Amino acid sequence: MFNVTNPEFWVMICTAIFVGIAIYMGAAKAVTAALDKRGEMIAAELAEARRLREEAAAILAAYEAKRKAAEAEAETIVNAAREEAERTAREAEAKLADFVTRRTKSAEDKIAQAEVQAEAEVRAAAAEAATRAAETILRSQMAGKAGETLFTEGLNEIKTKLN
Repeated sequence: MFNVTNPEFWVMICTAIFVGIAIYMGAAKAVTAALDKRGEMIAAELAEARRLREEAAAILAAYEAKRKAAEAEAETIVNAAREEAERTAREAEAKLADFVTRRTKSAEDKIAQAEVQAEAEVRAAAAEAATRAAETILRSQMAGKAGETLFTEGLNEIKTKLN
């Protein structure tokens, strides 16, 4: 079965001797200690990762709260701006309506004043024309000194009555 000339036999014998020496020298304890140390390092890294994750979650929650507060503040600012714009628009509309009313009243007053002035000018022109016509008629009908005196008196009387 076992052939001493077979190299695999000698490899098996050497391996068995090596394992025996390793066990005798405490290699199993060293391997176990190294594995335990590595397990402790991994556990510590997992604990650190868990701590960092919880810290990140707390920071995320804080920033989420700040974001919500900022959104609420932005909404408040937008609403205030909208109300201010609406109020300003209403004031501008009221001022514009008041301006239009005042300008319309001013234009109506100027038109009325122009009508009164035009009426006065027409009356003055009519009086002047009537006076000239009367003068022409009276001159043609009256001759001499008596006519001129009558004419002057009549002319003065007409002027005082028309004005």
